Formats: sequence, C-alpha cells, structure tokens
Amino acid sequence: MGCAAADVADALRAAAGVVAQHRDELVRLDREIGDGDHGENLTRGFGALVSALDEQVPATPGAVLKLVATTLISKVGGAAGPLYGTAFLRAATSVGDAAELDGQLVATALQAALEGVVARGKAAVGDKTMVDALTPAVAAAQSVASAGGDAAGVLTAAAEAAGQGAESTVPLVARKGRASYLGERSAGHLDPGARSTALLLRALVGGAR
Repeated sequence: MGCAAADVADALRAAAGVVAQHRDELVRLDREIGDGDHGENLTRGFGALVSALDEQVPATPGAVLKLVATTLISKVGGAAGPLYGTAFLRAATSVGDAAELDGQLVATALQAALEGVVARGKAAVGDKTMVDALTPAVAAAQSVASAGGDAAGVLTAAAEAAGQGAESTVPLVARKGRASYLGERSAGHLDPGARSTALLLRALVGGAR
C-alpha cells in the first residue's frame, strides 16, 4: 500500500508536532555551535505548513511536498529554510504526479532531497551537517526499496540510519556553516541540522503506516 497525498500530509503534521516538541533541544544544540535559532525557525516554518494544510491538502504527494518547500523557504530563516526547502522541492520534482508513493518512490525522493541539499550547501559527509544524517538515510532507503520494501519500511530504515548518522557528528570538527568558525571547539557537540533531519524522518514513518 502506498502513501497518498492525505497520508503525506498527515505525516507532515506529525513532523510539525515533533519539531515543536524538540524546539528547545534544537535551540540548545544550535546555541552551542551556531546562532541558536534552528529550533525556533523550524517550529515557525512547520507551524505555517500545518496552517496551509488545514486550508487545503494538495491533490498529489508531489504537490504536498512542493507546498512544504515553498512554505519553509518563505517562513524559515537562517540556513535551514533554503536547505530544507531545496530538499523538499527536489523530492517533489522527483515523484512527479504520482498518485501514491511506494517504497521505491520514497527512496527516489530521499535521494533527490540529498542531492538538493548537497548542491545548495556544498557539504559532504564528515563536514558535520545534515548531510551526515541524510546520506546514510538514503543508502538505507535504497537498500530496502531494492529488496521490495514498502514506503513504511523504507522510511523506517532511513530514520534509523539518520539517527546513527546524526550521532556520528558529535566528535567531528565542523567544516561548513557557522559552526566551522569554532574550529576544534565544535567537536563534542551534536549537529542541530543532523538532529532535526533524524527527528523529521522518524516522525514521517508514522504517516506511512
């Protein structure tokens, strides 16, 4: 069974709830190595998304993902808005007008999202960014999709890998973004973008069931 537009919208509402629940944690993580606005910015952006979805849910999953992109780009400040916005926009384009997302399309969307983030942020694995969470998530998603996994299975694997990827940023020295200004002092801290990526993927799992 695939994920229709309403399922994707429900998953994103769940994601908005998770972002709000973890707002203070993300603020704290970003205050340690950034400018402290990551949690607040994401909460504002996803709150605006829920309001837009309450007005009308777009007809296809791709259209829902495009709504996410435009909302986050317009409402989220800092680096997160353009990065997440680009990720969702690339994902939307990759799934086209499909009526439902199966496991393979979910993996395709995640791959496109990663490519968008890399193109926008110029980061690689090891730079202590959201790429460190998203890259293993994509690899895990593609593996499960290739084995015939459904959307929920693909997302579950992606979320687990993203969580491990986020934790892997703790000992790293940041090479991108504001955290890179700290040099060696950035080591020992969890990257907020990697953490929010893992949180979002975990929240999206529930909407695919």
